[in-house]
Amino acid sequence: MDNNNIISPENLVYQKPVLMNDVPMHYCPGCSHGVVHKLIAEVIAEMGMEEKTVGISPVGCGVFAYRYIDIDWQEAAHGRAPAVATGIKRVWPDRLVFTYQGDGDLACIGACETIHALNRGENIVIIFINNAIYGMTGGQMAPTTLMGQKTSTCPYGRVAELHGYPLKITEIAATLEGTCYVSRQSVESVASIRKAKKALRKAFEASMAKKGSSLVEFVSTCSSGWKLTPKEANEWMKENMFKFYPKGDLKDTTGM
Repeated sequence: MDNNNIISPENLVYQKPVLMNDVPMHYCPGCSHGVVHKLIAEVIAEMGMEEKTVGISPVGCGVFAYRYIDIDWQEAAHGRAPAVATGIKRVWPDRLVFTYQGDGDLACIGACETIHALNRGENIVIIFINNAIYGMTGGQMAPTTLMGQKTSTCPYGRVAELHGYPLKITEIAATLEGTCYVSRQSVESVASIRKAKKALRKAFEASMAKKGSSLVEFVSTCSSGWKLTPKEANEWMKENMFKFYPKGDLKDTTGM
């Protein structure tokens, strides 16, 4: 063996998370899902919860999340992930239970389940991927689509008189008595990824400490739905999404 090809631990820049399965991902180039998956896998392993975590996968682009992270998973009907998570956590209170949902699954068909689970203070974590469009089914308008943003179902741009206003689910969650930690993050840069990982860790730890419900939103890109290159999508997100969906902690009563 050529010793020059051996990477010493101090020079190791990146290592695949131990919980990430070695299978090709189905996500489009530039999609934020893969980075968020990586963070989830890292935090679970660092907490030592590999054998006691249950993820609830959605209907939408994240439907195959169970293929990529080597933990127990349960598939839920469209929008019903918080209800499934509630049942699992109540039966197995020692488990780390989270949902993984996009803006259509969570904020449209699942809005009722989301709000009521959070309001009940269920000790679960809801991970919310918000790319302001229906990425899997052809780029239709989502509840979170921005004003003026063009989609396949509002080709001239979203207008309030016809489509209503974008739904700020995370702001709503912050007003609920049952929530203990509500945060909005992104993964478009190294600095953002580090902050996002801290937010996930706090949410997971709060759920295990029985502090109440947590929601972590990730403002995300959808290169295919937005019809942009990955680089252009990142820039569009920073210039448009962050203005309407500002990042940071919206609520923290965990005391952690």
